[in-house]
Formats: sequence, C-alpha cells, structure tokens
Amino acid sequence: QVQLVESGGGLVQAGGSLRLSCAASGLFFSSYAMGWFRQAPGKEREFVARISRSGDSRLYADSAQGRFTISRDNIKNTVYLQMNNLKPEDTAIYYCAVHTGIVTRSSSHYNYWGQGTQVTVSA
Repeated sequence: QVQLVESGGGLVQAGGSLRLSCAASGLFFSSYAMGWFRQAPGKEREFVARISRSGDSRLYADSAQGRFTISRDNIKNTVYLQMNNLKPEDTAIYYCAVHTGIVTRSSSHYNYWGQGTQVTVSA
C-alpha cells in the first residue's frame, strides 16, 4: 500500500530554516505530482506547494513564495520542502500528499497523506 513518511520538523527561531522530507513507497513515484500542505491549530488545512512529476514545474502559495522551495528526487522517491526565513505564522503540522486529481491547490484533489511533521517557529 501507499505510504508517505514526513520528517524534518522541529522547533526553530524566527528567521531560521528547516528542510522537510517525505519518503514515498508503494507507488510509482515519478508518475505523480506531489504536494505539501499545512494545518495550524484551529485552522483548515492549506496548500503550501506542489511539484510536477518531473520536477520542472512548481507552484507555491503566496505565503510560501520566495521563502520555500519544493523539490523531488525520483530515484530516492522523496519530495522535499526547504523552508527559509521562517515566521511564527508558519507554525503548523506539515503534510505531504500525492496529487491524483485536477485542481492543484485543493486538498480534496490529493490522496495518500502522510502522518505529518510538526513545525514550530518561535518569535
């Protein structure tokens, strides 16, 4: 079965950086676009970034543009999210997911979610 395992979260001060990883198994990884979402306490899950199957096309939420970089390694079956200049409002659980639908920013068009990794940014 499909499994996604996120890692790399933690506690960081504002202005710091983290690199999240999401290791995928049970699917032909290079056949799927992948996305990152996040969910803060009391808020809905929101789109962060998406990368195409080959990695040549990337899409970001306005809040991530210029600070976050999504990338993938189709040999290692892993997708990454490099987060720089982190802000307290970036605090959330971050999830990776497989894009199986059409709409790129809607969580309902993604399947096979990981368990998430907590990112906490202190002021």
